[in-house]
Amino acid sequence: MKSIIRFFSSVKLAIFLIIIITLTSILGTFIPQQRSVAEYAARYDQYSNLLIRLEVTDLYHSWWYISLLFLFSLNILICTLSRFTPKFRRAFRPKLEFEKKNLLSAKINDRIKKSWSIDSSEEGVKKELSSRHYRIKVNKKDGRTHLLARKKILGLFGSDIVHLGLLVILLGAIFSGMGGFRTSINISEGQIVPVLNADFKLQLDKFETEYWPNGSVKDWKSTLTVLENDNPILTKTVEVNHPLSYKGFVFYQSSYGWDWENPTLEIRATKNTDPSFTEIMRLKLGEKVKMNEGNIEISLLHFVPDFILNERNEVATRSLEPNNPAAFLEGWQDGEKIFSGWIFAKYPDFARMHSNVETDLKFELKGYEAAQYSGIQMSKDPGVNYIWAGCVILMLGLCLAFFWFSREIKIILEDDQGKAEIIASGLAAKSKEAFTFEFENIFTSLRRSK
Repeated sequence: MKSIIRFFSSVKLAIFLIIIITLTSILGTFIPQQRSVAEYAARYDQYSNLLIRLEVTDLYHSWWYISLLFLFSLNILICTLSRFTPKFRRAFRPKLEFEKKNLLSAKINDRIKKSWSIDSSEEGVKKELSSRHYRIKVNKKDGRTHLLARKKILGLFGSDIVHLGLLVILLGAIFSGMGGFRTSINISEGQIVPVLNADFKLQLDKFETEYWPNGSVKDWKSTLTVLENDNPILTKTVEVNHPLSYKGFVFYQSSYGWDWENPTLEIRATKNTDPSFTEIMRLKLGEKVKMNEGNIEISLLHFVPDFILNERNEVATRSLEPNNPAAFLEGWQDGEKIFSGWIFAKYPDFARMHSNVETDLKFELKGYEAAQYSGIQMSKDPGVNYIWAGCVILMLGLCLAFFWFSREIKIILEDDQGKAEIIASGLAAKSKEAFTFEFENIFTSLRRSK
């Protein structure tokens, strides 16, 4: 049992764990976290599967990273407890009997005689020490008076409070790793979506995109309402760096886009042989519209906002931005398909129709619209309050450890042939030069006292 405690309380184990946790955390900053499998495949190629299996792509929620944090917490806890008992006894149950030889052998000591009585000497010493904010404990035994004067005694526990702060931070990190998550949702105006692992829902009341004069996006704003049992509880306008927080969940504005799965297009039909002929049609995806001319029906089958042909010569979209909108149409007459092909909004001359029946109709994509959606990043971090509390405790411990140095003076008063002999020694954890100066001033003042 002792060997186990010795192992878990060793400084070598602490240093090893600090190095490993630091290196893995650095790794987590270089490898993007919680992205799609396709993105990892594109970025890391054949190594992507290995990274995913090792949970490096979700490092801070991985079982092995949480295990490292738990082991480090155990190391700090056992180390602190094994050293706490002697400190506690020294601070709150000090020994009030001193040996003269021990006091005189200390690095900081002094010895004077005064023509005072023992009681007068005790009062004089107490008065001098109290004026310098020392707290005094007295024990009288065998004709001797033992005084223990101390101040800033909480400085003894600076390192323990630092350890406590680290433990609370690690506890918060473990809670976050085990119960925290981050995900994104796309929500359209008026849409209500359930919140993952929560008893409430989220509704998007309004979404706005603000632009700079040059056309670039300035800001996105989403007015969100929290619903419980279909009753509105809280409404807030969320924008970048101004999230909505509710019941431990935080909702950030992260992006925007269009619902290109359900667009509405404006198609213009003209005739090569009749410049005066124009017919405007509005179509939804999958919809058939009958033209006024020739008993022809037009069907909208596909729409892509940013048309490209990939390496397999297949139609795809480069992005979700409407940089090169294109639509695929089919024409039917009396139940027979008579033409089909792609038309382009920005490049109407590139339209290519494959006709089974000769026709002089020409089609142009004149307009396209789709409902905008707001990209909301949702996160829950159950350990964040623990981490902040741990940081406060840690800073308090550092202040005590580096700026609140405990000081201690032990004094023996005894009668020596009708005179009071005062023997003292001093001890300071840090800032010993300042304490030595104070100790000498105390006894210089006692020597001058009458």
